[in-house]
Amino acid sequence: MSAVVDHYKSNLRDLHFNLFEFLKVHETTLGQGKFDHMDREDAEGIIAAVEELATGPYAAGFMQADHDDLSFDRETCSVTLPQGVKDALAAYWDNEWHKMTSPQEIGGIGAPPSLNWACFEMLAGGHASAAFYVLGEVNAQVIHKLGTPKQKELFTDNILERKWGGTMMLTEPDAGSDVGAGSARARHIDGEIWELEGNKRYITNGDFDCTENIIHLVLARRDGGEVGTKGLSMFIVPKFWVNDDGSLGERNGVFATKVEGKMGLKGSATCEMTLGGDVPCRGWLVGDVHKGIKQMFQVIEHARMAVGIKSLATLSTAYLNALQYANERIQGPDLKQAADKTSPRVAIIRHPDVRFQLMKIKAHVEGMRALALYNAQIQDRVELAGGHGTDDAKALDRRNDLLLPLIKGYCSEKCYELLSVALQIYGGGGYIKDYPLEQYVRDQKIDTLYEGTTHIQALDLIFRKVFRDQGQTLGALAEEMQATVENGEGGEATAAMRERLARALGDIQGIFGAIMTHAGDDLYHVGLQANRVLFALAEIVIAWLLIKQAAVAATALEAGPAKSDVPFYTGKIAAAQWFADNVLPGLTLTRKLVEASTTDLMTMDDACF
Repeated sequence: MSAVVDHYKSNLRDLHFNLFEFLKVHETTLGQGKFDHMDREDAEGIIAAVEELATGPYAAGFMQADHDDLSFDRETCSVTLPQGVKDALAAYWDNEWHKMTSPQEIGGIGAPPSLNWACFEMLAGGHASAAFYVLGEVNAQVIHKLGTPKQKELFTDNILERKWGGTMMLTEPDAGSDVGAGSARARHIDGEIWELEGNKRYITNGDFDCTENIIHLVLARRDGGEVGTKGLSMFIVPKFWVNDDGSLGERNGVFATKVEGKMGLKGSATCEMTLGGDVPCRGWLVGDVHKGIKQMFQVIEHARMAVGIKSLATLSTAYLNALQYANERIQGPDLKQAADKTSPRVAIIRHPDVRFQLMKIKAHVEGMRALALYNAQIQDRVELAGGHGTDDAKALDRRNDLLLPLIKGYCSEKCYELLSVALQIYGGGGYIKDYPLEQYVRDQKIDTLYEGTTHIQALDLIFRKVFRDQGQTLGALAEEMQATVENGEGGEATAAMRERLARALGDIQGIFGAIMTHAGDDLYHVGLQANRVLFALAEIVIAWLLIKQAAVAATALEAGPAKSDVPFYTGKIAAAQWFADNVLPGLTLTRKLVEASTTDLMTMDDACF
């Protein structure tokens, strides 16, 4: 049982490698512009402190959150959390980590995205159920950026200083992912105040008892608002009304009316929420302007990044747990000595299939971490260039937008697949609760579903991120990958990988050329092939980043690192080589499949299914 209690294993060495050896954020981000108050020593101190939290108080409640049910009182419409979740959140808030990314001018720590996302990985890996109860900080930043002076006065400081919770409310029972079909209504009362009515579903942590107030950001359609997403407005809807002096007033008419029973992530209260009814639901129109979907996307994009990182965090600790088990579990002789019944039994890490499985997970999880933190550094650069939406940050914004579907869509899908591989390494032990793998699988599956399913991410990539700008952002990224092929980066150590990458670049060009041609003939082609296209782009970007990291590792080995670092750097090169040899060739098949796409499935009678 202690294997589960002490389940979380961080990968500090790879986090440090990504931030300080590969991305060099201490030179490109820390000490620059709005981040000039932080240096490498500060960043390393924060990482160490968060790792201590993640492996200690945070991880301690991991199993309890799975077997101790949430308590839902139907009379008061209130949710009581398991003690394991409460303890994790208390440790988080007591150490003021909820101020991590908020700018200093509103009382935050002002950490750059790269540092924040590295820390979030550890928290999500330690206790995924607890990790999303802390959306309040994001809501504070959104209100600070988009709200009216009065809204900023009432909410920004209070959310941070009084540790208020936060949610985002989009989904409705009859709308689902079709957000524009939402029927929640808003009626103007006076000034910035509106009254809302409707129902929302699958609201993550819609109610909980660890904070005195929860600030919901809610999409609703104003009376007379046009159909579709453009007619939606975003409202600040507090659980308890906030008076003009900042004190809490009466209970507002936003209630949890159901808590879903789920296969995993059980410590996270997934709620059905009712707006209005017997108690009026009031809210402030954000910024006193009707730009709801555009405003909400600032929260959505943060959530999508978080979901992708939650996935890789779960896979990372699953891999490290499986690796430890493979080193300790003695079973069977070496394959070459199997005929000799007297040959000694070996640790299962010596068996070829187990080694292959371990390297498959290692290469993918390190590649996904490279992808996520590479994009986090792009977000650093956006902030240093003036922030999201500013002229100087436009190209960086587009690069970030291109990569987000890969992080959310690919990481969530691939991690679910590879978690089953990690579980397999345990044999029958992986299926029982003595080890954390079975809970990892159940807790992670939601990641492919919420904040936009995988196919929604794929369609978003193709239509909004590639077609809309005629492939310019994708083309600029491909040019950087081509430069890695041509410039000999990494020397002999990466030569074979770069050859693989060169062929894959031809394949990815063919894939996008084919899908654009097919789309002109029949959009059903896009619907049928989009997921393949998303996965192919994610895999070539990951391969490119792994190759660049292998070059850094090769240089470090040539310089004569500490003896303890030799296996790490050698492993980085091996992971990049494995990925190039075993994943990139798959793009050739994907290209052939996309080029040969037909719409036969769409013309077949439904009864045939």
